[in-house]
Amino acid sequence: MKRRSLLWGSGLALAAPRLALGQGNARTLRFVPQGNLANIDPIWTTTTLARNHALMVYDTLFGLGKDFQPKPQMAAGHEVSADGLTTTITLRADLRFHDGQPVLARDCIASIARWSKRDVLGQRLAALLEEMKPLADDRFQIVLKRPWHGLIWALGKPSANLCAIMPERVAQTDPFTQITEYVGSGPFRFRRSQWVPGSIAAYERFPGYVPRDEPPDFLAGGKVVHFDRVEWHVMPDPATAAAALQNNEIDWWETPLADLLPVLRRNRDIAVEVVNTAGALGMIRFNHLHPPFDRPEIRRAILPAIEQRSFMQAALGEDPALWQVPAGTFTPGTPLATDAGLEVLSSPRDPEAAKRALAAAGYKNERVVILSPTDFPTINALSEVAADTLRRIGMNVDLQAMDWGTLVQRRTKRESPAEGGWNIFCTTWEGLDVSVPGSHQPIRGNGAQGWTGWATSPRREALRDAWFDAPDLAAERKIAADIQMLVWDEAPFIPLGLLRPPQAYRRSLTNIVTGGPPLFWNVRRG
Repeated sequence: MKRRSLLWGSGLALAAPRLALGQGNARTLRFVPQGNLANIDPIWTTTTLARNHALMVYDTLFGLGKDFQPKPQMAAGHEVSADGLTTTITLRADLRFHDGQPVLARDCIASIARWSKRDVLGQRLAALLEEMKPLADDRFQIVLKRPWHGLIWALGKPSANLCAIMPERVAQTDPFTQITEYVGSGPFRFRRSQWVPGSIAAYERFPGYVPRDEPPDFLAGGKVVHFDRVEWHVMPDPATAAAALQNNEIDWWETPLADLLPVLRRNRDIAVEVVNTAGALGMIRFNHLHPPFDRPEIRRAILPAIEQRSFMQAALGEDPALWQVPAGTFTPGTPLATDAGLEVLSSPRDPEAAKRALAAAGYKNERVVILSPTDFPTINALSEVAADTLRRIGMNVDLQAMDWGTLVQRRTKRESPAEGGWNIFCTTWEGLDVSVPGSHQPIRGNGAQGWTGWATSPRREALRDAWFDAPDLAAERKIAADIQMLVWDEAPFIPLGLLRPPQAYRRSLTNIVTGGPPLFWNVRRG
């Protein structure tokens, strides 16, 4: 399977019905996200949609600059004791929540505590933590049992589980339960009363937000907002979204369908650019709790049939500038990317070998439930190719279509597929997250405490722990190679390639922040 047949040519975009959005106004930015914003607690879920929402509504103590180094954001600064065990963080004086209350040290402590239960690096903090304590309303300490130089980076990374600072009363919500109050201190205020999942989410500029007096620097620096309102319009039909962009009914489309890029590029009022230059690693994720993928030999048997190029072409088209293969465990092009054992995915493909391996592993024609989001074209394409690949090697595949919000809910179920659970879903992880072992959730082997799929591997956990203590880059690279070899042996997931999908926006938008997810500060019209 090389390409989807969802559209019959670029002319379909021009023929799609116009939306009743009107021309809007200069102070409103109209954005089409990659899918349905159904779950918006950035701790409870790992979806990038919830993270992108959280970056608007919440602020973080630190933010990564363009050099991917952490810089103070809500923090005025921090100090680390000589023995490396105590970090003292002082807050800026002008921090306010959307309800008008000041941001206090106890809010930060409660927010970090909740985050540390779910995030992959937060769990590292929880394991090392001696105590967190307020010293004053604007100052608190994090005391560790042993030094960890990556603490500040962890607090500022823009990962799926964002360390978003919430009011203490909200942050005290069980991290395995979704919050119901969406009060942050970020540059935008979420208009919950106007939120219609599957249709629209609205944000208004928070007049009480005081940006840092510095130039914008990716997730750091001054977050200056030039729009009074941002609207996220969910448009599952790519032709409708393309028509809306061309008709000036929307301003910015996060994930234009590859088939429609030629017609968008011909429009002189539309720019088509790669905004997230770090890309995202596509992958097949297995459920390790239920047959048949509770056994590594079954998961491993699939590897000879995986043709990464086919997955990438289905998702983003023929242009190799928009994707990269082969791709292993870590983001291609980053320091820890390795070719250790990569021939399991880069050598000539052999579906017949996969069939033989399945038979030798004792596959008993168990039904394989694959979840596929129809309103998320890129991941839907990966899911369709995965289903086709598994059918070709003799697996009994049940491809179940649903919207992205339903999929995110469904994949948290630990029941068997017969009881409403699942066996496989395809997804992407942002390149920054999966470039190093510390923040790479799919390699975790911490079972019930880990990412959905609940893989258990003491060996991978031991190697990950060793990475934190690696003395230099050479040692880190050796550990990364060892982890990748274990991934081929245990197959907690299968990499499908690195995606670098372009975004499309009206040329009237300027100063868009590049390097990562769509950000709504600094950008202006005209």
